[in-house]
Amino acid sequence: QTPSSGQKPAPDYRSILSISDEAARAQALNEHLSTRSYVQGYSLSQADVDAFRQLSAPPADPQLFHVARWFRHIEALLGSPCGKGQPCRLQASKGRRVQPQWSPPAGTQPCRLHLYNSLTRNKEVFIPQDGKKVTWYCCGPTVYDASHMGHARSYISFDILRRVLKDYFKFDVFYCMNITDIDDKIIKRARQNHLFEQYREKRPEAAQLLEDVQAALKPFSVKLNETTDPDKKQMLERIQHAVQLATEPLEKAVQSRLTGEEVNSCVEVLLEEAKDLLSDWLDSTLGCDVTDNSIFSKLPKFWEGDFHRDMEALNVLPPDVLTRVSEYVPEIVNFVQKIVDNGYGYVSNGSVYFDTAKFASSEKHSYGKLVPEAVGDQKALQEGEGDLSISADRLSEKRSPNDFALWKASKPGEPSWPCPWGKGRPGWHIECSAMAGTLLGASMDIHGGGFDLRFPHHDNELAQSEAYFENDCWVRYFLHTGHLTIAGCKMSKSLKNFITIKDALKKHSARQLRLAFLMHSWKDTLDYSSNTMESALQYEKFLNEFFLNVKDILRAPVDITGQFEKWGEEEAELNKNFYDKKTAIHKALCDNVDTRTVMEEMRALVSQCNLYMAARKAMRKRPNQALLENIALYLTHMLKIFGAVEEDSSLGFPVGGPGTSLSLEATVMPYLQVLSEFREGVRKIAREQKVPEILQLSDALRDDILPELGVRFEDHEGLPTVVKLVDRNTLLKEREEKRRVEEEKRKKKEEAARRKQEQEAAKLAKMKIPPSEMFLSETDKYSKFDENGLPTHDMEGKELSKGQAKKLKKLFEAQEKLYKEYLQMAQNGSFQ
Repeated sequence: QTPSSGQKPAPDYRSILSISDEAARAQALNEHLSTRSYVQGYSLSQADVDAFRQLSAPPADPQLFHVARWFRHIEALLGSPCGKGQPCRLQASKGRRVQPQWSPPAGTQPCRLHLYNSLTRNKEVFIPQDGKKVTWYCCGPTVYDASHMGHARSYISFDILRRVLKDYFKFDVFYCMNITDIDDKIIKRARQNHLFEQYREKRPEAAQLLEDVQAALKPFSVKLNETTDPDKKQMLERIQHAVQLATEPLEKAVQSRLTGEEVNSCVEVLLEEAKDLLSDWLDSTLGCDVTDNSIFSKLPKFWEGDFHRDMEALNVLPPDVLTRVSEYVPEIVNFVQKIVDNGYGYVSNGSVYFDTAKFASSEKHSYGKLVPEAVGDQKALQEGEGDLSISADRLSEKRSPNDFALWKASKPGEPSWPCPWGKGRPGWHIECSAMAGTLLGASMDIHGGGFDLRFPHHDNELAQSEAYFENDCWVRYFLHTGHLTIAGCKMSKSLKNFITIKDALKKHSARQLRLAFLMHSWKDTLDYSSNTMESALQYEKFLNEFFLNVKDILRAPVDITGQFEKWGEEEAELNKNFYDKKTAIHKALCDNVDTRTVMEEMRALVSQCNLYMAARKAMRKRPNQALLENIALYLTHMLKIFGAVEEDSSLGFPVGGPGTSLSLEATVMPYLQVLSEFREGVRKIAREQKVPEILQLSDALRDDILPELGVRFEDHEGLPTVVKLVDRNTLLKEREEKRRVEEEKRKKKEEAARRKQEQEAAKLAKMKIPPSEMFLSETDKYSKFDENGLPTHDMEGKELSKGQAKKLKKLFEAQEKLYKEYLQMAQNGSFQ
């Protein structure tokens, strides 16, 4: 500000502030101040303050009293001098008041997402390469049979991880998945199916079928004897036993010369049981004659469609892009060629192999990054090569047994594509490398797959991709989902020990399966069993009851201001718990997306809400609607993120079929509320007028009629009836369970009454016996009795001891008392 009228303008302090020596600077400042007079009420300017705050202390020279005076004045207003470069804030409008110093809060260190990286076998901080964008490749299925629960384990788990990264952590995820539609298993299964159908269409005579089955059993028996794996051996023995059982009736029918219809029935049974046996035999003898490429594409196309339908039924999000091996053959050929050009591949007899020794010896490369201890495991390597690629001639083409096929020269009976090395087909491992490399480039953020794919598949993918791109970082984070066991046993499609997704969905809903997976770590083994699913069912029921109770509370009418209620200690405590749980859930998700802990924290939060609602109910007070709604909405939001709420339900699990939940609830609930209130009024009148028939009808409406419509009425003494829309099948199961429990109670009650009656009858029969006769019938124990009927000698004629006699005397006296009681009761007519 400027001084009052007539005063000199404020001095220019720039020259003073430029003086480096503090004593000289104080002298210059004092001279300026001596030439001007400060009128009363003059407000200090920021320039004044800056000049004085450059001094560390008031000058000791008494001649510099102007500087000393104003220094102390400013120090009193602003505190001790600021450090160098620190701003000194002064309210220009109020010369004697300044804004206090503000300090930012210390805060807490933000929690960062960590993921378990198979490349390090540790949880690592997740850092995408390009801001929030995440590139993710997931190994898809080899489509030659029905999708099973092993597939569900991987794809539901990755769906949960993908949703959490995208919808919770807000990453921009680009998700790519492949379909393997060229593979040894597909080729072999397609040929076998084709040949068996041809054989079946020829309608072989019974004698011919028996002859062919016996011919097929010979190589099968050799295979069985050579098998050392106990699980595989057991599977083969089951097949052999089933074929033998089906063979006997047909042999007897032929020998007995039964009618054509009876023989044909036995033929069909044997064909069905011997399908695998005959298919293998036919393929070994006629497989090389199958040359039509369409035969090899028909099978995977059918099962791919089946897989997509299963994923949709499980509420698994489709990938952003899907790649099929058959559509990327040119890219695969170019990929293989560059690996050869880079010196890491070699051509041998029309096939191309990856040179693992050459790659491993390179300073910038490492082979076996994921499972280095498995390098050299010939069994695993041969499984990776495929059943059609491990013959002696094929193995002899390799420089090292550890080398693997990039491109396979096609043999008769196999599909083929043209390439620089002659007609052939892609190896298994190269497919993912070429397709992922084409779409995601030289380095991706995440690669996912099942635990069993780590070696050799993923280790070989890494090697050939880094050989192609000449880098050491094709994948930044490798995620592997855990194994799935069935009731503790290993699941295997090749061992025919698996449960299809369709069969699993017949027993449990997609939500229940997903909840089961959420209640376990995505990277650990999951046991699919009745206990696992029962836990998921109970968890779903627990959450659903909470949502239904909250919905009922929210339906209670309140005016616009009544929705904002004063909080008491209970509400404050519940709200604190709510925020504590949200923090715990966030930490759990940051910790390798630990959904198991999240589900437990959600359960604990719901339990706290239930206690709060029960306490309010006991006090006949209405729970706080807004607080419970916030908690229920948060839980619904988390379940949506996990994919456990399939529809756009605003609160809780959806009701009814797909696309009907919101309209159904909004439409029918007002009518059900009216029905509930009418029923309550009728019940009240029936009680007052003592009309039990009406109360029985009211109970029948609640217990028998409404459950058939998916409606539950819950009666509470002294409180309004709670109305809930629940899945019809759930209600019917509840009703059956309730009836079962009631029936058990009735039977137990009847049994207790029968036992009581028998005990009373036995007691009465005992009471009727005169004490003088009670021991006379026990001639197997006693030989002599006194005049009162008491035993005196045992069976051998020996006199009873005093102790024995005393004991019998007590029994005699007790019976005497009972007998007198009986006579008294008879005299009083108690038995009439």
